Amino acid sequence: MAMTSLNISLPEALKNYVEGQVASGDWSTPSEYVRELIRQDKERRLGNLEQELVAAAKGPRIELPVAEIRRKGLIAALRERARRR
Repeated sequence: MAMTSLNISLPEALKNYVEGQVASGDWSTPSEYVRELIRQDKERRLGNLEQELVAAAKGPRIELPVAEIRRKGLIAALRERARRR
């Protein structure tokens, strides 16, 4: 997989924490640790989305105009409608 770089700024306390995690031996580099956190966050968000979609599929029918979907995006439009209930 091709890699690229992204520079981030951290407060000293977070920098020390990341370095401590790397020093524990579970990760080789700070980049590896951050990549793992991002993967976990992505999986959590996808899991939440899956749960929301299953709940919506089991709930009452929601009809959305195509114009609303185009304007807001499907997920945003569905979430807005679900909040209104």
